[in-house]
Amino acid sequence: MIIDFHTHTFPASIAERALYSLSRNSGTAYHTDGTSAGLLSSMEKSGIGLSVNLPVATSPKQVSSLNSRIAESFDELKAKGIISFGAMHPDCENYRKELKRLADRGVPGIKLHPAYQNTDFSDIRNMRILDYASELGLTVTIHAGIDIGLFDRNYASVSSILRVVKEVQPAKLVLAHMGGWDCWNEVESDLTGAPVFMDASFSIGPVTLNPEVEQNPYSSVVLSDEQFLRIARKHGMSRILFATDSPWQDQGIYVERFRNIGLTDREQEMFFSENAAGLLGM
Repeated sequence: MIIDFHTHTFPASIAERALYSLSRNSGTAYHTDGTSAGLLSSMEKSGIGLSVNLPVATSPKQVSSLNSRIAESFDELKAKGIISFGAMHPDCENYRKELKRLADRGVPGIKLHPAYQNTDFSDIRNMRILDYASELGLTVTIHAGIDIGLFDRNYASVSSILRVVKEVQPAKLVLAHMGGWDCWNEVESDLTGAPVFMDASFSIGPVTLNPEVEQNPYSSVVLSDEQFLRIARKHGMSRILFATDSPWQDQGIYVERFRNIGLTDREQEMFFSENAAGLLGM
């Protein structure tokens, strides 16, 4: 079973507006309608058996309501093939209560997005969340590196990630976008081999651009196939996860791209399924 470890959905009532805004900010096009139904349709066409949905709380006020919605729909969506992580924000005052609520409900992890949350990853507020999440056995996925829509500052640099890893020693930390989007030379030289996972979301091409907006300097930035293989093998294929960032990448195209990128049969088994299943406790 192919597992996509990095996808996004929105409530049907706001999906269209959310995709429109995010697409204009990033300069990239989207490949589903942004809803759970749209993701499930994409999965069926792409031969993906399970997707991990990663909600992003852009303010602390959103955390409780997002997690309540996730808890209510968790079993129904899981039965269909979508496992939702919980939401968290560094300014959430009752972060321990929220994390415990998620763990007790069986939600396997949370998502942090330093750029959208305007907080450096190595900030103490993130480190304390990561520390307690690890205590509860939760996986934490973070947006690593530059964000394509907020590229004025790197909130999750390789140096900040290494500091957190050293000080917190998180049990299950996943760095989206192959360790740091558009920071791959530094990832290759300084981060490979660290006790973290990397997901491959939005790291290789092709990128479908939004023709209605002026492209920013990062719109078409991707990792070469050769460097992807070098980073993955230097880091260790047991810690690399198949992921797409759907709806911002086409799941079917990504499956085929990685099928033909040069991974051995054994590496594909780990990459497409085995590593993710272990993190999810399957």
